[in-house]
Amino acid sequence: MNKFTHLLQFVQSMFDEKETVKKAKPIIEGILKARSPRLSDIAREMVGKEDRNYKYIQRFLEKTSPQETLLRLFQESASFVIGDPTEMPRPQAKKTDYVGTLSDGQTSGYWLLFLSTAFHGRSIPCGFVSYSSKTINQESTSRNRHHFEAFAKVKEMIGDRPLVLDREFSYLELMENLVFEGLNFVIRLKVGPKFTDQEGNIIALTVSKGETRIINKVFYMGKVFVNLIGVWKEGFSQPMWVMTNLKAEDGLDIYLQRMKIEESFRDLKNLLGMGKLMSKRRDHMEKMVALLLIAYTIALWLGETLRETIFPKDSRKQKLYSGLFIFLKLKINLSPPDVLHAFSHALLSFYSCLLPVRSNV
Repeated sequence: MNKFTHLLQFVQSMFDEKETVKKAKPIIEGILKARSPRLSDIAREMVGKEDRNYKYIQRFLEKTSPQETLLRLFQESASFVIGDPTEMPRPQAKKTDYVGTLSDGQTSGYWLLFLSTAFHGRSIPCGFVSYSSKTINQESTSRNRHHFEAFAKVKEMIGDRPLVLDREFSYLELMENLVFEGLNFVIRLKVGPKFTDQEGNIIALTVSKGETRIINKVFYMGKVFVNLIGVWKEGFSQPMWVMTNLKAEDGLDIYLQRMKIEESFRDLKNLLGMGKLMSKRRDHMEKMVALLLIAYTIALWLGETLRETIFPKDSRKQKLYSGLFIFLKLKINLSPPDVLHAFSHALLSFYSCLLPVRSNV
């Protein structure tokens, strides 16, 4: 079975211009075949001479802006939107202008903040921003500004859906901004912030092992009104606290769904080599990240459809592999009619989930 036969139709659904589709398809196919976003790896997998393919990719990056295309992947049926940052270590790139130091204060690298929606135990990315300690200093801005920038990109599409965020986002300036913009939120707490009741009394966040505690209508840092829920599950060394402007129980339920989706970063790094991405220019890096996320989404979508075709219903293997793993690594033997049926079904469902966003190409 040739898994790449029908990729063109998926790429056509992502880009508007025929010429862009024609040029993007071999690059996206090269990413999936190489399982890497490095230009040299992709060029090696494309048809033709490697050096000419390398220049072909560079010319594409100069003329195209695939970041805007990601907005099409926002799923309107999603009940919440996930914000997830990940570190991108670059120990050998200390002279690259967008590479700073990571949270340990020593390792060279930068951050990518992804926005995504849930999909079959993974997530579908719909936007991202990049930043580092160096770019923050160069731009006279802050990490917070980059967070706001990411949320602003999808604000109109988010509507009443809550933003689900991890501990990196539990800081006052962000909380005030979310309230000002009228966005719902579910955020896991980091240790330290103070909560007070409406009379100004400090509330101790304590919960016993095996118990759940709900504290409604309290002030975060004396300024933002939230509901709290704490749970200490057996086998964990400490409790988990979540704050939200929704009903506390709903906030915890949504956050627990987000925790199951962290495997997407693992897939991107382990199966598609996101950690190999090396670009001297920040704009080229961001464009390759966008192309990688588009390739990831197409392969994940196809893999999830193939799962239903190649595994018996309710079998152990049905839940053993991610859709990306199935598409990239499993050897699949299907008859031509079964292949056509699977790809047609995947394409139809893919079309139905895309937003009609025009790309700036």
